[in-house]
Amino acid sequence: MTSVAGVDSSTQSCKIAICDADSGRLLRSGSAPHPPGTEIDPEYWWQALQSAIRDAGGLDDVAAISVGGQQHGLICLDARGAVIRPALLWNDTRSAGAARDLVDEMGGGDHATGIRRWTDAVGSAPVASLTITKLRWLADHEPAAAARIAAIALPHDWLSWRLRGARSLDDLVTDRSEASGTGYFDPEAGAYRRDLLAMALRCSEAHAREIVLPTVSDPGAPTGTCDPALGRPEMVAGPGCGDNAGAALGLGLRSGEVMLSLGTSGVIAAPAAAPVRDPSGMVAGFADATGGFLPLVCTLNATRILDTTAAVLGVDLDELSALALAAPPGAAGLIQVPYLQGERTPNLPHATGCLYGMTVESMTRENIARAAVESLLCLTAAAAVHVRRGSVPIDRITLVGGGARSAAVCAIAPAVFGVPVDVPAIGEYVAAGAARQAAWVLSSAPQPPVWAPAEVRTFIADPSPELLARYQEAAARSRL
Repeated sequence: MTSVAGVDSSTQSCKIAICDADSGRLLRSGSAPHPPGTEIDPEYWWQALQSAIRDAGGLDDVAAISVGGQQHGLICLDARGAVIRPALLWNDTRSAGAARDLVDEMGGGDHATGIRRWTDAVGSAPVASLTITKLRWLADHEPAAAARIAAIALPHDWLSWRLRGARSLDDLVTDRSEASGTGYFDPEAGAYRRDLLAMALRCSEAHAREIVLPTVSDPGAPTGTCDPALGRPEMVAGPGCGDNAGAALGLGLRSGEVMLSLGTSGVIAAPAAAPVRDPSGMVAGFADATGGFLPLVCTLNATRILDTTAAVLGVDLDELSALALAAPPGAAGLIQVPYLQGERTPNLPHATGCLYGMTVESMTRENIARAAVESLLCLTAAAAVHVRRGSVPIDRITLVGGGARSAAVCAIAPAVFGVPVDVPAIGEYVAAGAARQAAWVLSSAPQPPVWAPAEVRTFIADPSPELLARYQEAAARSRL
């Protein structure tokens, strides 16, 4: 039996799954936490990865490994390969002003024109999450640090580089899915846009061309071997991928199938054969991990809505779910607009949340819990509207992530989305997708191996479009 490993270095923790390369059967796993915050020394991620490997029993029998990671985070390296400053994570919203400036500059002062030109150029418009906006923030607020940049990496790029021994900046490697989330890579052309990188850093294109960017690997291609100190000699390294592309690969999603991932962020993603360039900028035209595309919409708020409400009510998440299911649909008119950390879709980085419809009758623990669950689902369903407008059908939803553990989320989701909702057995699908990529690298086949699908529960409910309509009305009111 040949074993492969997949890593998910997420916002909150590092998980590793060691699987049988032929069947995908999970053999063992490990995990380690990451420190909280939106600005992190990447060394913590490296230490967590090593802890997760030890927790999984080591890599002595592993033939290949790939890393999936949280997208967009900015790691700046100097000429010696040292980290210049703590990494800025995807959910660090300090670059919201930089995002606005980049759009306006591209549009010659006209914001709508700027968004259209950005999506024409790279498939996505700058928002605070994207790497390019963090580079502009750095150029404006820490110019001395920006001037020292010799190479730029994202979390999975940097971890993969460390796994392979981190010998030279020229050894940095990434894949299309990760590069497509930077804001300076065109996934359709498969090329970096050095002019946009120069624009972000306020430097010349000649200087931008001197900065090392990770080589974009072909899907399924080996990128070298790992440091022998980590385990089995000649353990092959795969290119890795962004977390959403990893989850799509782990689930075996095909074109036309839609994933709803509810974790720290909420993501609607749909593998597609052709690129999507949304002139509104709401849909990010990312690439997937197989050579195709992965148009997606991401919300900044997701399961933290449930965590925060549970804390307010003094209950755990299972009790919150039970309270929500005990309330009537619509929570007796109580509506939460859950912009608890600002929001990415819609692009409102400095917004705050609101609670509408508070009456003597509606202000019960059950209704507050129900409003939290409905707000999470309505926020993501409102985002899904933009995916549908991009000619991506949503006939069925595959629900994964921490939110899939909530009985209330599973039961209410089909009513809000208006389609059946499939919930695979709880698993680490980003890590599984990275492991599947590692098996693909070993096989040298043109496509990833076919692994047995996970056991699935299907939830069906009568569509309740009025829930989304009421939520959208409240959300619009909250922006006034």
